[in-house]
Amino acid sequence: MLTSSSQWIFPVSALHQTPSVLNCGIPVERELYDRSKGVEFLFRLGSTLLMPLSAMTTAATWFHRFYMRYSMEDYHRQDVAAACIFLATKTEECGRKLRDVARVFSAKVGNKEMSEIAMDSKELEQIQNTILATEEALLETLCFEFWVESPHVQLIQLLQAYASPPPALQDYAWSIAHDSFRTPLSVLYSARVIASACFILAQKHHEGPNSVSLDARISTPAPSATLPTPPSRHSIPLLPSHDRSRFVVDYLTLSEDELACVADALCILIEYYSAQDNAPHVANLGLVQLPTISPTRSKLYRPFNQLHMPKEAPNTTVTAANLTPDSSHGGSNTPAHALTGHLDLS
Repeated sequence: MLTSSSQWIFPVSALHQTPSVLNCGIPVERELYDRSKGVEFLFRLGSTLLMPLSAMTTAATWFHRFYMRYSMEDYHRQDVAAACIFLATKTEECGRKLRDVARVFSAKVGNKEMSEIAMDSKELEQIQNTILATEEALLETLCFEFWVESPHVQLIQLLQAYASPPPALQDYAWSIAHDSFRTPLSVLYSARVIASACFILAQKHHEGPNSVSLDARISTPAPSATLPTPPSRHSIPLLPSHDRSRFVVDYLTLSEDELACVADALCILIEYYSAQDNAPHVANLGLVQLPTISPTRSKLYRPFNQLHMPKEAPNTTVTAANLTPDSSHGGSNTPAHALTGHLDLS
């Protein structure tokens, strides 16, 4: 059952009913881990091909949409990532040749240098054929609906409206938005909700563990509105830190339904960060106290190092070392000013 007029926005419960879970018995936490690894691989392909961020995030959204319709046992995550990237090079006007996508794919999967890959090799031809076949399934899945609204666009608008955002806050918000594509948020909530959650979590992280709680940042009405009016002829202004902590809620005038969605999006992001086992520089994000106003549900993520990882079947396109590279978990989350040359908020 869909939660909005868009066929690509699903309730969180739909993650327990994907083809991978229902038809193949893959645990939800394992599918989400594999999705995360698949999107990491997708970003690495796109970065090596020098694709713009908008094209890569569009491809990542398609990746999640694809696995709402198909099982991860039917299509290998690396093949789907490559097909999404190749399709995005065409729809996002950043054309790359199929052979170039295939060469980068072969280099990443086989842990080889590009110079080691012969242009006329049978392996390269096989990879190209697999990408084209997977792209055909992707087109059918998407019903040729290519447009994707990116939370990064919404995030830039928030940063522009925020008075003199510190560079660290900008980078945190941008990186968290980038990481959000490693989670299924893009098929659960609107770009407006995702951008709000990323900004609020970045604010909390930037201001430190003793700063205003997430509950206070997204509560409605504002906590101060429930306090008795002090006996004074003049109102007492809120402290700047308190006022700014609710910037997103006040600026976007988020409804109660939207705030509930933001709360759950925050929970998913924090659960994702808390599941990491090799990323000390994001550990603090996983320790942020979850908002209590979000809907009660079981956690989507388990610590990645506690997951039972069965031996993976070889990718049919490559016979070499078939492992998605270890997660960078922030290493590829280039700060906003580096990705865009300079994030102009003027």
